Amino acid sequence: MPVALDGYDMVMFGIGRTDSISRNPVPAVAGAAAGAALAYFIPSVLVLPTFWKDPPESLPAKLCRWRAATTHPEVALTFDDGPSFDTARTLDALDELDIQATFFVLGTQMCAQPDTVLEMAARGHEVASHGFEHRHHLLSSPRAIRTDLARAVQAHRDILGRPPRFYRPTYGQLCAATLIEARRHGMEVVLWSRWGKEFAESDPDPVLRRLEPGLVPGAILLLHDNDVSCRTGTGALTRRVLRPLRESLQDKGLKPVTLDRLLR
Repeated sequence: MPVALDGYDMVMFGIGRTDSISRNPVPAVAGAAAGAALAYFIPSVLVLPTFWKDPPESLPAKLCRWRAATTHPEVALTFDDGPSFDTARTLDALDELDIQATFFVLGTQMCAQPDTVLEMAARGHEVASHGFEHRHHLLSSPRAIRTDLARAVQAHRDILGRPPRFYRPTYGQLCAATLIEARRHGMEVVLWSRWGKEFAESDPDPVLRRLEPGLVPGAILLLHDNDVSCRTGTGALTRRVLRPLRESLQDKGLKPVTLDRLLR
């Protein structure tokens, strides 16, 4: 899928200057563009440990985190892609189980469900950013990524009166522009150490089996509380997972907390 570039994009890819091009400009420009493009997409390669069984804590300088380096008996339960019309049911289930969680919400969904976002915060949950639209950054230009994050942060300001602290790119993939724009808005990039992949299941057991080995201090768990970008029934299955997951955490002496507390 071709990505159209404008002036900002050209600078990001390092091909906006011509004052230092050699006498044979075509190879020089092509080489510079290839090198810049490689550097631009390297972060996406670096975050591939997302799909390993035991990812590291973070990239250098905390550019991106998978888990917390802590001995406190705490884990962070996180939900992506909402809110949706049935997120209120998830909030009720979390209240019943005494779970505090972090919701990585989409700006489009925030604007469609502002009261639900306010309810999340009122119940003590953390509202983080998942960008404005659910689009893959590897298929987006730097300008598009800059616009997406700016709109997402503005949605948080408009609805919650403050910017988000944490940001998770859609699909768990990012490029150089993702890191640059997240830093521009003062957001920390956080992925996950274990995910349930409940969107691919119809029963809680395989979801719990995926999560179980990763239930250790500092873990960041990923589930989806809705069907916004997942198949129909994903949110309902997630709610069926919550009680046995809570029981497993209790058996291990672990407490589910917000990311803000886990990474304090």
